[in-house]
Amino acid sequence: MKNSALLLFIILLSVPTFAQKECEYSINVKDSLGNYKSTKDYVIHERVFGNSQTSIFFSLIKADELYSLNMQMVQKSADFIAAKCFDKNSRIYLQLTNGKVITLVGIDQDTCGNSVFNNSETSRILSGYFIFTKDSFDDLKQYPISIMRIKYSGETTDYIAKSELISEVDKKTYNPDHFFMDYLKCIE
Repeated sequence: MKNSALLLFIILLSVPTFAQKECEYSINVKDSLGNYKSTKDYVIHERVFGNSQTSIFFSLIKADELYSLNMQMVQKSADFIAAKCFDKNSRIYLQLTNGKVITLVGIDQDTCGNSVFNNSETSRILSGYFIFTKDSFDDLKQYPISIMRIKYSGETTDYIAKSELISEVDKKTYNPDHFFMDYLKCIE
């Protein structure tokens, strides 16, 4: 009985080791100018309703010792798409399950993204870079995100972080609430 309990305990301890996410990079360069790493885009939010689609992607970036988050919003619709913009006051607020709020500060940028017209469909792509301190890594690595608030130049929008998101667009499964827990290790 003791041997089977010990075996079960060892198996349970090893499960998190096998379940860790692998680091996948879109860019990983180390040369005489410095180091630059960027993780692949990860779906944080997706909304498909009627003929409209909105997706928010995150990727983590380390440029030498500067840590940042690239946020990209892709909107598609046959109808008019109102522009969302970033300015010098834009922020991303991440409320964690422990109640703490982490603030990511936008890099001084004034952009409303780009519009692309394709037959009868319009696409709008908005990208922004947000800086966070390495000091916030400890909380981000330990606690899932519960709510994400994005402060655009003219509005603020809240997004609930899902524990599991099955994308209607690429049919893959994502865990937005664990994004930082799973991928911060890739840029440290």
